[in-house]
Amino acid sequence: MVNIIRLPDVMARTGLSRSSVFLKVKTGDMPPPIKLGVRATGWVAEEVDNWIKQRVAASRPTPRAEG
Repeated sequence: MVNIIRLPDVMARTGLSRSSVFLKVKTGDMPPPIKLGVRATGWVAEEVDNWIKQRVAASRPTPRAEG
C-alpha cells in the first residue's frame, strides 16, 4: 500500500517552507507530487523519505579505506 502525505507533512519532514518545496520540485531536485483531485496533491511518503536519506548521505564524508 502506498502512503500519501500532504504538503504540511512534507514541510515537517524536510524542514522546508512551502515555496522551497515547490521550487525544488520545479527544478527536479525533489520528487513531484501526485494529483489526488481537482485541488488536492500529495507526495508518496517513501519517495520523500528516500529523498531525505539521499540528502543525509550526501552531507556525510565517505569513509576512508585504511591500508
